[in-house]
Order: sequence, then structure tokens, then C-alpha cells
Amino acid sequence: MPLVELQYITCDTKERNLFETNHVVVNQGAKIGLIGRNGSGKTTLLQAMTGERIPDAGSIVRHASVFLFPQLKPKDPARSGGEVSLAMVYDLLNQGAGVFLLDEPTTHLDEEQRTELADRLSRRAEAVLTVSHDRAFLEQVCTEIWELEGGKLHVYPGSYREYEVEKDRQERHQEKEHEKYEAKRRQLEAAMEKKEERARRADSTPASVSRSEAKITGARPYFAKKQKKLHQGANALQSRIDQLEPVPKRRELPPIQMETDQSRRLKNRVLIRAVRAAGRIEGRTLWEPADFTIRAGEKVAVTGRNGTGKTTLLQQIVEEGEGIDVSPAVIFGYFRQQLEQLELSRTLLEQVLDDAVHPESLVRTVLARFGFSGIDVDKPLDVLSGGERVKTALATLLVSRANVLVLDEPTNFLDIAAMEALESLLQSYPGTVLFVTHDRRFRQAAATRTFTIEEGRLRIDQQDSIAPAAGEREAELMKVENEITSVLSRLSLAPDEELEEDFQRLLQRKKQLQFQESEEE
Repeated sequence: MPLVELQYITCDTKERNLFETNHVVVNQGAKIGLIGRNGSGKTTLLQAMTGERIPDAGSIVRHASVFLFPQLKPKDPARSGGEVSLAMVYDLLNQGAGVFLLDEPTTHLDEEQRTELADRLSRRAEAVLTVSHDRAFLEQVCTEIWELEGGKLHVYPGSYREYEVEKDRQERHQEKEHEKYEAKRRQLEAAMEKKEERARRADSTPASVSRSEAKITGARPYFAKKQKKLHQGANALQSRIDQLEPVPKRRELPPIQMETDQSRRLKNRVLIRAVRAAGRIEGRTLWEPADFTIRAGEKVAVTGRNGTGKTTLLQQIVEEGEGIDVSPAVIFGYFRQQLEQLELSRTLLEQVLDDAVHPESLVRTVLARFGFSGIDVDKPLDVLSGGERVKTALATLLVSRANVLVLDEPTNFLDIAAMEALESLLQSYPGTVLFVTHDRRFRQAAATRTFTIEEGRLRIDQQDSIAPAAGEREAELMKVENEITSVLSRLSLAPDEELEEDFQRLLQRKKQLQFQESEEE
């Protein structure tokens, strides 16, 4: 039963057409995930569905009450951001609407809170449409994905994982169609060039024709007629080329190599050592004394519930707190949500180049990974959205002289495409990274080790981060690929959260092994 119908609506901004839809419906009990790049119009679509925004064309028919959970939440000094968000969502759910629209409900929630919210939403009888960049959350809740891309709303039935599979299938199909288009175009161009060459030769007397024969009346008109016919054939081929419908090439990430002489010298060296380092703040113990080491090139994720001391741990490392020794070779690059390192009077490219130790070509490649290309890099920082400023700050650190990046919740305000770009960049980054995140998929893709703070203890994942020898790596890579094939075959039969976690872990290990292999080539 349709609860909300979007009847060919269009929403515009002053600068451009934001998006348009076909006839799309929200049915009773639907669990829909709305995704798209920052600025694609997700919040605008929610506002149109509630009646807060009138579409520029088309109409929206509501057969049930629609309630919106806003992206911006009020601050409460007595409660954490996560506690405020959860309380607001649960208050909204208690109102019993026909359709709940949730705009970034997982902001400030830790992993446990996200899992709790996802479980509750998936069991609700009402229809739920949620905007989220947390892929694990979407996988747990949604049975339908709406994507705003290229100014259109695309609907994909099934889970988020099924959406990913379908998008990959579409991209591979596009690549095949592009190859067919290029082959046909080259074939027609070669045939046209051949006819044009024959036409050029037809303009002169053939070597096999004597001078006396060439003077015979009718010979010259014959060759002129032949030349005209060849030109007509070439023109017909050009028309066929012009009528070919171009198929764009599948978007490919530009290659990137960020290793420097310094990163090679530091490889596998212990950069940070903690001996009985305890977490204390304002007389309160966050975790008991703990020992750990962090080597050059490691990617360490710090996890735990809100309030357990994740940010405190990062600060203690950067400030060389009690029990922590930092190598003199370390240069920290610290990402904070306040983005105080940005100078808004500059352009995007000026900001990123200021402290860069890499050539401008690589800087532009990193920016392209984040979706900034062409004239985008010349935009003033003060006109960028919050998500674009976060990407600028992260790009600035990645190409800077810093060799240990400390990232405090870098995925907040990033869309899914930007998070995947950051995952890829961190995998290519030769330095060391410490980061706090509540996004499970991001952690699985980017981290080589995990520090977890829970119940007053700092638990250290002792995974060996030293690369295996070439022969061992080749054997392990084969084993990992076989395991991926096995897990995928089981996932195709039925979704399973544990299998999905295994799949992401295996993918991350495969990427690590392939990266190690490429480093030695």
C-alpha cells in the first residue's frame, strides 16, 4: 500500500537542477536507505516529502502522516551527542507516524548505539526512510536503496549489499559497452580514412594509364565521378560515426604512489611506545595502565563507546603524556572536527599545496580521489560545504610532511564515495595512521590493528603488522582469495552479518597483501 507517492518531481537550486524523479512510492513497512554525494539533494528530498519544501515541478501525494528527524540536533550540556540523538529518535518513533524520515540519525552514535538503533528500526511496522553514510547500518536496516546520482533518483530493490553488487555489475557492463563503442568507432574511422585516401589517389592519373589514354574524352569525368563517389562514401561513414551513441568510460581511480625516502627509512621502526600508560581526566580513570607499541606504516583504529576516552588517548599520544615515548622522527598531523587549520581566504588548491611535500600532480590526484577536479580546485574555501571542507583538511594532511596522521572521527560529514576514497588513500599512504571511528565498514577497510577501550581497559589487538615474505604472501593471497569465493557463495544464498564481516576482513587482507606485493616490484 503506497503511503507517499513522488509523481515526477523536480527540485532546483538557483545554480542548477538538483534532481528529478520518476513515479516513486514509499510502501507500507518499507525500509529505505537514501544515499548520494554531499550536495546531491538528500535533505531537500526529505523536506519535499514532509511539505516543508515545494517541488519545482511534479507533485507529492501523502496517504499517511510523515515525520522528519532533522540532521541538526540541539546541544545538551548534560548529555553526549549520541545520547541526545538516540533520545530524539526514540521520541519520534513513539509518535506513531505512517512514515519516518531520518536525516543522519547515526551522527555521534557509537557502534553499540548504532546497532541498537538499527535493530529497533528494522523491527518497526512503519515505513522508514533514512539518510545515512554508514554502510553497515544501511545493510542492517534497509530492504531498498534510493540513490541520488547525476541529477536523478535511482531505485534499487534489496539490501545495501545487493545494491553494491548491482552497481558493480552496471559498471562492468558499462565498461564492456564502452569497449564495443570504441571498437566500432575505430573500425568506421579506419574505413573512412581508407576511402578518403582512395579519393585522393583518384584525383591523379593512375600509373597504369598512358598519357594518350588519359587524354581520351571521358577519362577525366570518369575519374572525377569516381572521386566524388569515394568522398560520398567517406561522408556516409562520418555520419555513421556521428550517429554512434557515446558510452562513457567506467570511472577509474588514477594511480597513486605516495611513498617518500623518509617513509622507506622508517619502515617497520617503532615510532610510539607506551609503558603503563593510563587514561585519566579530571581525576577520573578511563582505562588502567597499558603497554603498546606502534610501528611505522601501521593503521591503528581506536574504538569504544562514547565517553570511554578515545580522543583522550589520541591527545596523550600527540602530547607525549605520562608513560608514552614518541620517536624524534615523528611529525604529527592532527585532524579535528573544528577544522581550525583551514584558512578560508585561500582557494582549495592553495590550502593543500601550502605544506605539501609531493608534486602538484600528485596533490591534484589526491584531490581528484575526493571528487575535486578541474576548476573545483580553484574554489575559495569559504564557499565549500562542511563535507567539502573536511575532505580539504584530510587531503592537506595526506600530502603534508607529517608522517603520523591522527584522525579524530574523520568520516563525520563524509558521503559514502568520500569515505571509500579515504579508505583507498589510507591504504596507499606509506606513513602511520591513528584514527577514531564508529563506522565499522571503514574500520575494517582501513585498519591493520585495533585498540579497543571498554570496561576501563585498553585492549590491544596484537596482530603482526610486519609484511610476510614473498613466498608466504603468495600462499596467503591464494588462501584469502579462496576464502572470499567461499564467503561470497554463501552470502548469495542469504544475508548474514557475521559472513559480511568476514567478507570485509578478507577484502582488507587481500588489499594489504597486494599493496605489499606492489611495493616490492
